[in-house]
Amino acid sequence: MADRYRLFSIEELPSHLIFEILTSGRLSAVDLAHLELTSKTFGGSHGLYPQKFRSLVDLAASQLCALHSIYAGMSRNVQIELLNRCNGNWKRVLRFLQSVEHSSDIVETSAGNMQITTGRYHTLLISNSSVFSCGSSLCGVLGHGPETTQCVSFTRINFPSAAHVVQVSASENHAAFVLQSGQVFTCGDNSSFCCGHRDTNRPIFRPRLVEALKGVPCKQVTAGLNFTGFLTIRGHVHTCGSNTHGQLGHGDTLDRPTPKSIAPLEEVGSVVQIAAGPSYMLAVTGNGVVYSFGSGSNFCLGHGEQHDELQPRAIQTFRRKGIHVVRVSAGDEHVVALDSSGYVSLCS
Repeated sequence: MADRYRLFSIEELPSHLIFEILTSGRLSAVDLAHLELTSKTFGGSHGLYPQKFRSLVDLAASQLCALHSIYAGMSRNVQIELLNRCNGNWKRVLRFLQSVEHSSDIVETSAGNMQITTGRYHTLLISNSSVFSCGSSLCGVLGHGPETTQCVSFTRINFPSAAHVVQVSASENHAAFVLQSGQVFTCGDNSSFCCGHRDTNRPIFRPRLVEALKGVPCKQVTAGLNFTGFLTIRGHVHTCGSNTHGQLGHGDTLDRPTPKSIAPLEEVGSVVQIAAGPSYMLAVTGNGVVYSFGSGSNFCLGHGEQHDELQPRAIQTFRRKGIHVVRVSAGDEHVVALDSSGYVSLCS
């Protein structure tokens, strides 16, 4: 029996098996760099494309990049530009792609993964899938019930059932939460229908499931002043709430009491990220195009005009320059965009 099992060194494995191990796991670019530095097995080329790749790890990083959804959505010219920007280092390219992928405001700390978002007088914190709030609110955005209008320290919010919260977005008077299951909960002032519930008689004092999105799993939410955007796993965008400036993207200024899918965005491909300002919204598609709609105050929509856009309109400046946008962030009256080469652009 003793002969059936033996310890062996990883150096004894054939290079193609090592390569499969490197590319089939969930290794980060940093993990790959550490492996390359600590073992000649990973740092050598093993005769595999010696002129093109520096090491087996470099080859693995290039394969992981090719399989990455953000990289796959880029044109060939944009991919080459990104590689050149990273000095031909595939690990740097992979690190950039993974950083963009995880740029949902979640940060790694010694105490675990955290995300912080703020309203006017309150703060919400995700720590290891639980949500905490502090501050003041009369409209229920703290999420602790009608009897709680102030929290002097971070206090955990209780959900109807055991919930692993992966993302939160908050505005002045309401908040939205995405669970690992894809379900969305909201709380706060629903007088403008921004929480996605038809009941507007009183605030939503505790997180409540958005019934209209049952069976429609989401991966991101974004809270505007009096409206909310929901990004589904399928890449569709739903909106609800106040629509004074066309910020819901449906081609009119009618308010929506429950989330409704934006039809024009379904026709342009999968949306990978959304962001909301007070009265406008942005959507980034997988092919790097940015669409904006809502209030055009202070040129924040990026079209060189200040009038409102009632439905999604592509920002042509990026298209003309061949810029592939991967992420956007919306301020009160300005927009910041990150492109595939790591450059940042500003619209205001």
